[in-house]
Amino acid sequence: MRRYWAVISTRFRMLLQYRAAAVAGIFTQSFWGFVRIMVLEAFYRSNTGASPMNLPEMAAYVWLGQALLAILPWNADPEVRSMVRTGSVAYELARPIDLYGMWYARSIAIRTAPTLLRCIPMTIFAMFVLPLIGLGEWRLIPPPSVACGLAFAIVVVGAIALSCAFTMLVNLAVLWTMSVDGLTVIAVTLVIVGSGMVIPLPLFPAWSQWIFRSLPFAGMVDLPFRLYSGNIPARDLVWLMLHQWIWVAMLVLLGRWWLSHLTQRMVVQGG
Repeated sequence: MRRYWAVISTRFRMLLQYRAAAVAGIFTQSFWGFVRIMVLEAFYRSNTGASPMNLPEMAAYVWLGQALLAILPWNADPEVRSMVRTGSVAYELARPIDLYGMWYARSIAIRTAPTLLRCIPMTIFAMFVLPLIGLGEWRLIPPPSVACGLAFAIVVVGAIALSCAFTMLVNLAVLWTMSVDGLTVIAVTLVIVGSGMVIPLPLFPAWSQWIFRSLPFAGMVDLPFRLYSGNIPARDLVWLMLHQWIWVAMLVLLGRWWLSHLTQRMVVQGG
């Protein structure tokens, strides 16, 4: 485990240097947070029926999505793409360490370091600054209980593990096609729609609810965020963890099988 921890810590420290990108991301994500809340507030004010989430819960859902945006599997590891195109992936295959484990460790750093740089300032802004400027209805509410807060922290760990397992499939697609741009677009579409990042899953038609909630993407965004706001009670923590970690195990097993298949047929580029 020390070898994997060394990979995580080295990559993590390197990614923490991109502070300017983090500042730009904070402004961009704050803007989109305002846009999404304005759209959802207009929906709530025009809706005369019962809603599955109230406006404070929805605002928390939006701000958590913006603060934790970087944990989602948006793309393949750029260094993996470079190594495959130049042929230096051969050095990765020759290292005395499990290739899947090493790339998974790199994915953990990729999903956590940018998130850490952005989530703390955005949380402070959404929770404390918005009420001071007269936007208290749009603020990020605190968890309704200590149990909900602790449960949220636990399932965020599962969301990161699930996101990294899905990221590994995108990384392995680079070995398969060398140019993964098209697959990345498909993967990003599946993630942002299926996770609830575009439209919160409770707002989808009732007949589609069980489909979205049974997919792995719900464990990255929808289930953790609704647990935070109390829309899902803290007593359901065990079921949420089972959903996340069963999918993590399935995606990891699929990724390891695919990697074993790909390494037997790999053609190394470059010279």
